[in-house]
Amino acid sequence: MDLGFFTMPIHPLDKDWRLSLQQDREAFILADELGFTEAYCGEHTTDKAENITSCTLFLATLVGHIKQMRLGTGTVNMPNTHPARVAGEIAMLDHLLDGKLNFGISPGGLPSDAEAFGTFDKNRLEMFVECIDQVLQIWATEPPYDIVGKYWSVSTARTLIADIGQGIIPKPLQLPHPPIVCTVVAPYSKGVTQAAARGWEPISANFLMPQWVKTHWPSYEEGCKQGGRVADPANWRVAKSIFVADDHETARQYATGPNSPYRFYFNQLIVKMKKAGRAELFKKDRSASDDSVTIESVLEDLVIYGTPSDVADKINAFREDVGYFGTLLYAGHDWADPALARRSMVLLAEQVNPRIAKAPALETVAA
Repeated sequence: MDLGFFTMPIHPLDKDWRLSLQQDREAFILADELGFTEAYCGEHTTDKAENITSCTLFLATLVGHIKQMRLGTGTVNMPNTHPARVAGEIAMLDHLLDGKLNFGISPGGLPSDAEAFGTFDKNRLEMFVECIDQVLQIWATEPPYDIVGKYWSVSTARTLIADIGQGIIPKPLQLPHPPIVCTVVAPYSKGVTQAAARGWEPISANFLMPQWVKTHWPSYEEGCKQGGRVADPANWRVAKSIFVADDHETARQYATGPNSPYRFYFNQLIVKMKKAGRAELFKKDRSASDDSVTIESVLEDLVIYGTPSDVADKINAFREDVGYFGTLLYAGHDWADPALARRSMVLLAEQVNPRIAKAPALETVAA
């Protein structure tokens, strides 16, 4: 099993933004030093806690510091931008990273972003599809493009001076385009089927109950079948909130205690999901009332914590439940205690993952 890193960082509102950005960067650099294979970061413009406003800009700050692993947008929120801008920025970032970029895309899930960008009352899923279709068309064709859509149009026909380079949108280093990945944040997702049919790969979110994560594999498998390819579990990425410590009590306090960054993270998400009518993500029974979703129940069900042997056992059990997947994405959280946060990643890589890699019973997909 490969290790990766995925952060949609949720920091205390009063934390110095410079410090949170610095620590988020340090987490990526540490992941690379520990042999993680890939790392992603999200973006939101209108969230003071979840405060990386541009995933492409953030990843660009890591150029020259990351030596081995691939980096990924996690994700570019397509309705909140313009296809020409996305095509140009992703192409540039792919060159800056020497072709080690994964292109993560989504419709965007933060309502305040949608309101700020004027898309709150629009069909953002339709906008998402149009935007990525136009980005891929830009990369696949030559100027002046002349792409006409419902929400955007792209043309340089009136201003093209090809012999000096004017009016030409760059193409990425990886042709025809960087690998495309999509976050999957719903039970029984139809989106993952549609994405897989187009050759895109899934990332199952870390804030879904295991029983809902388990539903993603059949949907992915069906999509691959529609796309004429064999579904490979190695291409399935699953994010998980994990904390590893040298002793159980330290792990318990940091993962669930009153000052826990994990408690803060999931409390923020519970409030947002209840407000958005999506609290079912945290329920074992979708018909249960939203009042049944509490911070204590969510921490118990969605955070894996303990000593290295404890965490290895829990990850093994999780994989036996949801099915084999190729990459475990360690979910980033605020570094409330930088030493403990760093130690957790070190222990995961050096003491937990070797125990997972030696588990032959997990080399099959759960039925």
